[in-house]
Amino acid sequence: MPRTTGAFAITTTLGEPVRAFVPRSLPPADPPLAPNSFVDLNRAAELALARLAGVSGLVPSVDWLLYSALRKEALLTSQIEGTQATLTDLFDEEAGLKVSNTDDVEEVANYLRAFRWAQGQLRDPQGLPISVRLLCEAHRLLLDGVRGAGKQPGELRRSQNWIGGTRPGTAAFVPPPPQQIGNLLTDLERFIHASDSDLPPLVRVALIHAQFETIHPFLDGNGRIGRLLIAALLEHWRLLKEPLMYLSGYLKRHQAEYDRRLSAIRSDGDWEGWVSFFLEGVASGADDAERGIIGVASLIAADRKRLLESPKAGPISYRLFELLPMMPRFNVEHVRQRLETTFPTASAAVRLLEELGIVSELTGQKKNRIYSYQSYIALLSR
Repeated sequence: MPRTTGAFAITTTLGEPVRAFVPRSLPPADPPLAPNSFVDLNRAAELALARLAGVSGLVPSVDWLLYSALRKEALLTSQIEGTQATLTDLFDEEAGLKVSNTDDVEEVANYLRAFRWAQGQLRDPQGLPISVRLLCEAHRLLLDGVRGAGKQPGELRRSQNWIGGTRPGTAAFVPPPPQQIGNLLTDLERFIHASDSDLPPLVRVALIHAQFETIHPFLDGNGRIGRLLIAALLEHWRLLKEPLMYLSGYLKRHQAEYDRRLSAIRSDGDWEGWVSFFLEGVASGADDAERGIIGVASLIAADRKRLLESPKAGPISYRLFELLPMMPRFNVEHVRQRLETTFPTASAAVRLLEELGIVSELTGQKKNRIYSYQSYIALLSR
């Protein structure tokens, strides 16, 4: 007999009655999840995270890795929701260069802003813990001034929403009625901070993410806030010291399976299938990030060697090279400002890196030239 994971409440939306699903509190019960059900998958995921943390030492600055990892996660989590922005668009926007799809880039930038704010709160002894207040403020930052800005940013929804279908009656899923959201999130918060759970932390992260998506507490942005919550929980339980993994890449590649696994929790009580899928995703995401770090480390080491062997290289060109992983698109004026030097000195340093094939000029113009660390961007964009 399948496990029952919730009950239906009849509610009226847009003039028609619908069955809204109200999930039971975590952890799963009748029967409960057995902690030894996922021993192998959980061990593989934890080892993959440990390897990822270890390999970060291959690169001289962990800030380089965080710069790219956070932007990849921001980009991929936004692409799941339909944005068309690319990494190059994001790098151009940050460099003050012109981008065509400004609205999409702003959505990605908002996710970065929301993530950094939430991370700052969690790392500050006086900051907010993982809580409804934290998620609401992250949600406000996420939707600030972009698509969805009219859908109660920072507030729990006060009306019924639905997922899929052109109207509530044809929806693929109808989340709980708005009047139940507060109690459901209080229960979820209690589960997050419970000290008596015998479930491994990664299994708890899987349960919490699925429960959050089932509650669907906001009118817009639930997917992105739910994935931000995953990263926050990984740090909260010290599973990953820095957010080097971009799990959204795995979820984007397996989006249909992701939706099917969440649906099976509600229809069949299949928490086991979901947790297995999630743990496999963590292992895969960590492996992808590890390979990416090794690729970046190899590229930067080879390019640095090329620069060091050049008889023309000097302190300014070395300092410019060290900026590239966090300034992959730029013009000479950016270099002048960052290195606090003269325009001719900055221009000479850029020209040397161009001659060595480390950076390339994109416009073909004599003025207002734009340079790119193209091999690095290509590596990150895979």
